[in-house]
Amino acid sequence: MVAIKRLIRDRHAKRGNFRRQCLSQKAKLDDVWRRPRGGQSKQRKQKKAKGIIPAPGFAGPVAVRGFHPCGMKEALVMTVATLESLDAETTAIRIGGTVGMKKRMEIQEKALAGGFKVLNPKVNAAEEPEVEDEQVSDDEVTDDE
Repeated sequence: MVAIKRLIRDRHAKRGNFRRQCLSQKAKLDDVWRRPRGGQSKQRKQKKAKGIIPAPGFAGPVAVRGFHPCGMKEALVMTVATLESLDAETTAIRIGGTVGMKKRMEIQEKALAGGFKVLNPKVNAAEEPEVEDEQVSDDEVTDDE
């Protein structure tokens, strides 16, 4: 387990900083990688000054591919039945984005009861603790009249 944690920590050391082509020239472009496809594109032709593009040499170690930074394998869960086939000690779960709130709460309760780490928990509005109004003493109240 210690070796896995070390590999996860060190896997970002050799990764490149991949920038989208023309990112600084157009404000509307997001800072997400997109493959350069132009016929005369300098970045596609891998000119040094135009930025590096992803290649197999930038991949992380095979032993920790698919691992979350917390050191556990990540699994996408859409149903409660999926939890039964997963190991709580080695797997952290992420509840699917298209799962509704009612089913999400059911999955989340079962996961926490089973000892799973939920990577994207949601707090139901009905379950939030209510804040009680503080009693104001007569000394603190000042009359402007």
